[in-house]
Amino acid sequence: MSDVRKHCCYTQDTQKELVKGIFSTISVKYDFLNHLLSFGQDISWRKRTISSMRFFSTMRCIDIATGTGDVAFEVANKYPSVSVDAIDFAMPMINEAKNKYKKHGNNLNINFQYGDATKLNFPDDSFDVAIISFGIRNIPNKQKALNEMARVIVPGGQAIVLEMVSHQNKVFKTLYQWYLCYGLPFIANIFSQNRKAYEYLSNSIVHFPSIKEFQSMLQKSGLKQVKSVGMTLGITRMFVGIK
Repeated sequence: MSDVRKHCCYTQDTQKELVKGIFSTISVKYDFLNHLLSFGQDISWRKRTISSMRFFSTMRCIDIATGTGDVAFEVANKYPSVSVDAIDFAMPMINEAKNKYKKHGNNLNINFQYGDATKLNFPDDSFDVAIISFGIRNIPNKQKALNEMARVIVPGGQAIVLEMVSHQNKVFKTLYQWYLCYGLPFIANIFSQNRKAYEYLSNSIVHFPSIKEFQSMLQKSGLKQVKSVGMTLGITRMFVGIK
């Protein structure tokens, strides 16, 4: 696992291409592995997060790093009057999301498209809500992505980040990190044949900024009333800031 642990030493462009390659190779089994490796908790995490959204002006949501579109589908189903722009920089993920849309979501107001979280192709004040779920940890320049989220939401709008974090409790943290670094890649390898992808993703959780540090990053982007809510013993947190 030493080669993926060195990702923190890569340039931002190199790390970006590495992440793009990883997600391009696991797109077909991405949903299955997410459910399996989180023991199904990822579904409830998304539902709880989406329930906290408020739409009051543009009636638009941007789902950044949408992956195969689970958040976009959930938002469109829960809020039928809201239009969702769902973006990702790995085209195989977007293609998988579009395939799901053809099968299950033809009546939903979702636009899947290529997009870079650090250079959003939308005007200022375009959305009531900007969300990124389980994606910010894979973006080398996290601050730039948060700045973009803040830029594209309207005053009073929400920037929401749902992310797995390294646990704060010292005893549980040891067990959790063992699962992330060894258990999760081992299980993923059985089904995906791409162990290194999940070694990288596990490592990105271990090295994610502390809760306090990440809240400071949200505030630095200009967001106010920043708060975070822990889920499932604190292994996942929902961060929310208001423009």
